[in-house]
Amino acid sequence: MRAEPALTALQERLAEAGAVPKIRIRGLKKRFGDKVVLDGIDLDVMPGTSLVVIGGSGSGKSVLLKCILGLITPDAGSIAIDGHDVLHLRRRERETVRARIGMLFQNGALFDSLPVWQNVSFGLLAQHKIDRKRARATADDFLRQVGLDPSVGDLSPAELSGGMQKRVALARAIAAQPDIMFFDEPTTGLDPIMGAVIDDLIVDCVKRLGSTAVAITHDIASARRIGDRAAMLHKGHIIWDGPASALMNSGNPMVDQFTHGSRNGPIQMELRR
Repeated sequence: MRAEPALTALQERLAEAGAVPKIRIRGLKKRFGDKVVLDGIDLDVMPGTSLVVIGGSGSGKSVLLKCILGLITPDAGSIAIDGHDVLHLRRRERETVRARIGMLFQNGALFDSLPVWQNVSFGLLAQHKIDRKRARATADDFLRQVGLDPSVGDLSPAELSGGMQKRVALARAIAAQPDIMFFDEPTTGLDPIMGAVIDDLIVDCVKRLGSTAVAITHDIASARRIGDRAAMLHKGHIIWDGPASALMNSGNPMVDQFTHGSRNGPIQMELRR
């Protein structure tokens, strides 16, 4: 892995203060049969910062995210949140950690059978943290925060455009005011203008909550807008880690080929059999 010497000012202050990474991954491995997907991943995400993981289709970005979320059990390695290895927590302790995490899924993953306001407040209602009257008021507030009129709350997800569905999904992700947020390909299926709008909303919401964020994407424009830091995953390894602002001139041949969309370079497309 080639680590960039330059760090953001916030990262420097946190490092100097000896801050514990919000998320620390060491030696993470995962394979499916003969296919090695993650082969010794090391990553740190400092509190209050945003990390974007880039890489081609099938590079293991989603598997990495699912391992952190606890949806997939890795074969080896450790994942620590606030210094506690979540892979060895009891079930109830693991659920407590998960309750602190907000997730924006790639395709929104809204419940078609529920009106928008119940989608936004679904987690709070499911955990019995709020009654239905307060849930509606809370949903209205978070819909406003993502630029939607509260009247949208009475509609079904099927009545919304793709961009509006993403906003609703973002409102649901932040409704529990999580201190960690994950974003899975947040601009997939959106035109460039709406993608930029969603990215700006994500940045605004993360800053307002003071959350730590991890996003996975192959959209380089989105990565540069969302991330403080970026890391590139290729063939199970982190091959570069540095400021997101340096993505277009990283000095790493693989990263440069990927970010510029060049056919020629060290990354060669493999035929699937």
